[in-house]
Amino acid sequence: MKKKTRRVLHWLTAFVVLFALSSLIKPGTQTGNSATATSTASSSAVLASQLKEKLNGLVNKTSSSTGSQQGSSTLITPSQTKAASVLSEGVKQQLGGSLAWNRHGAYIVNNNQTQLNASVSSAPYAVNYTDSRGRAWRGEAWLNKTTRQYRSRDQTGNGATSWKPAGFLQATNLTNGPSHAYDRGHLLGYALVGGISGFDASESNPKNIATQTAWANEAASESSTGQNYYEGLVRKALDQNKKVRYRVTDIYDGANLVPSGAHIEAKSSDGSLEFNVFVPNVQNNIVVNYATGAVTASN
Repeated sequence: MKKKTRRVLHWLTAFVVLFALSSLIKPGTQTGNSATATSTASSSAVLASQLKEKLNGLVNKTSSSTGSQQGSSTLITPSQTKAASVLSEGVKQQLGGSLAWNRHGAYIVNNNQTQLNASVSSAPYAVNYTDSRGRAWRGEAWLNKTTRQYRSRDQTGNGATSWKPAGFLQATNLTNGPSHAYDRGHLLGYALVGGISGFDASESNPKNIATQTAWANEAASESSTGQNYYEGLVRKALDQNKKVRYRVTDIYDGANLVPSGAHIEAKSSDGSLEFNVFVPNVQNNIVVNYATGAVTASN
């Protein structure tokens, strides 16, 4: 369906360009007035270019929309009951602010306001911290467009790895949702910090990677707000040449190996972007034993 849609729109592009150029040829037109002919040609060329750009934008938008729908079809938004299952008193104390369900899988913390300082004069940076138990805990970053990574992991040598974070007891062939339980979940995302020299953006950095459910990691739509959705807001801001302070903190309940969720905060220097959210580390079709990482399929 995706290829068919692109083919039809490309044919429409060609038709519009040919139609615009055909206005250059008019029966009975005198060839003596070169200035008029040149003006007409110029106007038609501009019109053709503008129409082509609009149609190309439609092609890309349709392609992106189709791909997004196909890629997120199994990323079913967890219920509020499922999301709230990780909100122990210890977790809520670590979040340290009011919590409001956003109805799309995540919680808004402290009315979406953060205490991050976005008035930073230093060069971009990214740094990871582990907690007292050696678990991947926090990623802090000061980002701009130069920190973005547009190349794939394979292109930069940060592709697939056999290394597994603590509690990564994978379950596959699941139904009624993602077909697998876990991803290697990052604190600081590859696309945001992969352009920073010296930062280990691989999937085997024990300071930056923890066990995360497929939904919590991948969900990226307005109706299913996993970590990828909020990273998308930051990516968009950076692509618009904005500067962003960014922090992700994995919240653990006691000595558990698997985090209960990710506390994600961002603030741009111009104030146009700000959020403070908690993405629970849950998934609609599994029950997680956070102490060990063991997974039980559920319907």
